[in-house]
Amino acid sequence: MRLRHVCTVGSAFIAVGAFAPAAFADTTPAGVTVGGATAPANITPSGATGATGAIGATGSTGVTGATGSSGATGSSGATGSSGTTGPALPNVTITAPLAPIVLGAGQTASLAYSGPVYVETATGALVPYVPQTMVASVSGGTLAGTPTSGPPHLLVPGHTAEVVRGIAAAPEDAPLAVQRIIWAANRIIGRPYVFGGGHRSFISHGYDCSGTVSFALHGGRLLKTPLDSSQFAIWGRGGQGRWMTVLTNPGHAYLDIAGLRLDTSAADDPSNQQGPAWRPLRPGNPGYTLRHPGGL
Repeated sequence: MRLRHVCTVGSAFIAVGAFAPAAFADTTPAGVTVGGATAPANITPSGATGATGAIGATGSTGVTGATGSSGATGSSGATGSSGTTGPALPNVTITAPLAPIVLGAGQTASLAYSGPVYVETATGALVPYVPQTMVASVSGGTLAGTPTSGPPHLLVPGHTAEVVRGIAAAPEDAPLAVQRIIWAANRIIGRPYVFGGGHRSFISHGYDCSGTVSFALHGGRLLKTPLDSSQFAIWGRGGQGRWMTVLTNPGHAYLDIAGLRLDTSAADDPSNQQGPAWRPLRPGNPGYTLRHPGGL
């Protein structure tokens, strides 16, 4: 029984190794040899070496470097070069159609505009047009949108001018020169017909036909001195213009601009009033020479 106990103690010592040799020395009975207990001391260095092997696993972090290769995905940005397809498209210049000088099929001289109208303020801003702003005022000044002098600068969408309460609204898509001509002509609408009016000076109590056309073109900075109807026959370029056309003969002249007619004659106009006025286009313009400013 005693020998069996010694074997048990020896086995326990082998399992624990050299972690607590002093404790076993105190409890081992005298005369019992436990020399086999020295064998576990050789296990300790070899076990420690195994732990060093675990450091090798750190090498697997090198795989992280492969993640850097994902940066090659950035090269997909080359797809943007597909934008070169753009130059392959044909070059297209968008221009306005020729401004009409005769009533279109189905149009009547009494056709009235009912679309949106805007007014250009003194600062150049556009606001919806309210007719009352032409005369209304408030304490400290006029209402927003009220012109400081002369009729308001009215605008309508598109390429065609429209008559609004007797004055013309210029098309928003028209060149500035066209808009200025329309706005300038508005200043003499309603003046009386005066033979020779507007020829001695652009400023006149009344205007005749060519004096009216001269005043409007001067407002668009296209004319420095007034011309008579015969002089208009050689002015500018021949034919119908893209935005405006002067129709002239030795006895009369009028201006078609952006689809409206500026004329002192009441021909083909239901109003039957003489003097400078915006009028509907005529069904035809026989007997007139067509001239227009270059580029317009």
